[in-house]
Amino acid sequence: MTATPLTLVGAFPHTRAAPALRRVGFTFSAGGGYAACMASSGEGGWYVESWRLDTASWRLDTANRQLDTAPTGDSAEQVVGGLIVGGLGGADPGSGATGGAIPVALPQAPGAAPESLRSQLVSLPDGRVLICRLHGESHDLVVRTPASVRETFVGSLRMPGLRLMALPAPGPGAPVAVALGTDSRAVTSVWLVSADGGAQPQQVAEFPGMSGGGVWLDRGGRMLALDHLVPGAAGGSSAPTVKTVVLDLATGTVSPFLELAPGSNDRLVAADPESGLILVRSDAPGQDRLGWGVLGEDQPLRFPDCLHRTREFLRPVAIEPGRAGVPASEQRVALQGDWGAGSTLAVWRPSSGQLETLPVPAGRLGGVGHWSAAGLRLPYSSPDHPAGIATVQVDRLLAGPPEAEDPVPTMPLRLAPLQGGAAGMGSVIRILPSPRSLREGRLRAASGWRLDGSAAPGDGGRWHGARAVELAGAAGPMEAVVYGGDTWLTAQHLVVALHGGPADAWRLEFDPALQRMAGEGLAVVAVNQRGSTGYGVEYAQALQNAWGGPDLDDVLALLTSVSGQRAALGLEPASLFGVSYGAFLALLAACSAPEQVARCAVVAPFLSGPRLLAEAGPAVQALTQRLGGTHEPEDGSGARDVLRMCHRLTAPLLVVHGDRDEVVPVSQSRTLRQELLRMGHTESADFRYVEAAGAGHEVLAEDGAPVLHELLASFLRTGRPT
Repeated sequence: MTATPLTLVGAFPHTRAAPALRRVGFTFSAGGGYAACMASSGEGGWYVESWRLDTASWRLDTANRQLDTAPTGDSAEQVVGGLIVGGLGGADPGSGATGGAIPVALPQAPGAAPESLRSQLVSLPDGRVLICRLHGESHDLVVRTPASVRETFVGSLRMPGLRLMALPAPGPGAPVAVALGTDSRAVTSVWLVSADGGAQPQQVAEFPGMSGGGVWLDRGGRMLALDHLVPGAAGGSSAPTVKTVVLDLATGTVSPFLELAPGSNDRLVAADPESGLILVRSDAPGQDRLGWGVLGEDQPLRFPDCLHRTREFLRPVAIEPGRAGVPASEQRVALQGDWGAGSTLAVWRPSSGQLETLPVPAGRLGGVGHWSAAGLRLPYSSPDHPAGIATVQVDRLLAGPPEAEDPVPTMPLRLAPLQGGAAGMGSVIRILPSPRSLREGRLRAASGWRLDGSAAPGDGGRWHGARAVELAGAAGPMEAVVYGGDTWLTAQHLVVALHGGPADAWRLEFDPALQRMAGEGLAVVAVNQRGSTGYGVEYAQALQNAWGGPDLDDVLALLTSVSGQRAALGLEPASLFGVSYGAFLALLAACSAPEQVARCAVVAPFLSGPRLLAEAGPAVQALTQRLGGTHEPEDGSGARDVLRMCHRLTAPLLVVHGDRDEVVPVSQSRTLRQELLRMGHTESADFRYVEAAGAGHEVLAEDGAPVLHELLASFLRTGRPT
């Protein structure tokens, strides 16, 4: 008996009328006048956007602006929740504002397939976009122009692994990018790529070993610093290390650049060719730390304490444009800090000896940026703001008086008897305050922060917000992104959402599927159980050789606490939602504690690590083996195999899978369906199986995604599988 696929792909026109709700892979042009990214509205697959960025200084009169004012037109700015939000058409011509960012979708030719998430982009100084598309083991290079469906083919390279880097200052007719490729020979091959279509990529170098990273040491695009993998000693007596080397593109030669200590990992992470300022990341000091130095100076690298934060990963995202005569020690560097679900933004000057945190709104930054006279630009998203480009006026944010931090409430992490509403919530969690979150900070951010291109809901309302909280896990606190305000625990319907990966995490960023659930009135707890990334190495490696071990313990502890408290109030237990690895984990939890689960909805699940290894492609097999997915957790509870446990499943079940899933084969879900039928479960009564025709692993972001979002939200609210 076979399933009848639900035809979603092809049922919707490829239109760009709907605004982009997801954006990934941002890249800025060399001069900062343009940017590019992959975008999706959920109604026509992924496509390329080119952004035009105003490079003039930002001038905006905010003296009379108030929070939460209404927009005056389709392209007007508005201040919402402490953000200055520019409309999709840019700044209001009558507002006196400059410094805007305007996204333009690159139209697709009729019948053309959507872009793949694996496509790489390079934003060119004239607004065009260089696209690298993977086809098997070949990469096709094309150049797209805004407002045209035509594309210029500029070459094809047959390499399993290929990545692009923009040249820092390409001239007319000159190459615009460097392509670095690797294959089974363990060598790095390098090509120069032109954008005019008149010549194939020109190979300029080939050297032994694998390389990553990439920082330009000059504005002319000749000297490129790379992270070079140095193999360990024969016999495994020493581990491989990473050292920075410099590739001279004119001669094709490679020379050492950073070698701080034997066995240390030394990477160049940023450089300013004008002043000579460099930033490095090295574990030579005994721990992985950021340091700085000056090119050409006979001074040792310095590793200041202010750049070493044990609970935050700092990365340079941009260096302020150098001014004539300004020494390297006076250059300012913007650093993004990541820990858990959110990001922070700070500015550091070597001579100051301190890191100055900027009062930006809570959310997630994109890890890349560009600093020009118009301001510091970075991708930004939050649960109630789809990704756009933020423009930050650093001096404005630093000019105001110091602000007091919100006090951190000291609340017990274990559950206590509920009294309903916010009082009950206060005994369950510790609220994690966002940095500088007082109203004064929001007003100050509004005068030096602007977000462009972030789509508003089509109904004219507002997206649902979320916040980070700490919940009690089986072995300690764990963070979650929670939709539903202060009364989420006592909401009529509560969903515990489990992320994929397993090396991944929920972030304080816009998620269309969770947003749709919140729109249906569901409270959502998107939890980062052990094994999630962003909380340190030990937390992330908790699942090594233990899939469905510590993470399942955390989920079961949460379900026991939450569902028990809800039962005392006469409310139904929590429901489960999971994607990919999170779907596997949700099924394990629903089978392990059936009385604590109201409903279970899973997308692209697999049944066990060994079953996934047997059916997946080479890349997923390698990942499964590297993470120890075939090992049985050493906790005495036996194998984590959904097929062996699904006889315990009693909650209504919804299974969604794309029939062209390239990561988790659809056969995993088909096998589960067959087993449920064999055990006597009735399809459409006890469970529903939906196979999305033509969809891959990112089925919730591909064609027809809004239909699936609606299906999932409706099922989790009503429990009716039809």
